[in-house]
Amino acid sequence: MASEIELLDSLKDQFNLGEKDPKSYSPLVLAYVGDCIYEMIIRTVLVHKRDSQVQKLHKEATWFVKAATQAMIVEKLMPLLSEEEQDVYRRGKNAKSHTAPKNADLGDYHKATGFEALAGYLYLSHNTGRLIDLVKVALEDEFDK
Repeated sequence: MASEIELLDSLKDQFNLGEKDPKSYSPLVLAYVGDCIYEMIIRTVLVHKRDSQVQKLHKEATWFVKAATQAMIVEKLMPLLSEEEQDVYRRGKNAKSHTAPKNADLGDYHKATGFEALAGYLYLSHNTGRLIDLVKVALEDEFDK
């Protein structure tokens, strides 16, 4: 998929970022990036599927990005993940965060962190197309409601 490579490559070119192996980032750094990328996917899909007020779009997007929903996504996707993807997910899930979840079950929070780490890893590996495919499989029925 050319567009995700364009975005990442453009950022690297414009800001002189150079190349870095995504495996070298800590799982929490991957989750930090993945949180944003996943939310961008959700917001983009919602804006294109719904002609709605921003407040309504935000409320719906919030459901998609909360820890419980991300934990559900991971459960659905585990059989589809490669060994490498499962490893990245596990590293994220098991990472020791110094923050406690405000509105989430601790187990869901850890699973969500793992999912976000996977999302960040796929993005930084120039594989956002794979992430989009996974999100589509996990949430296809939800977007049609």
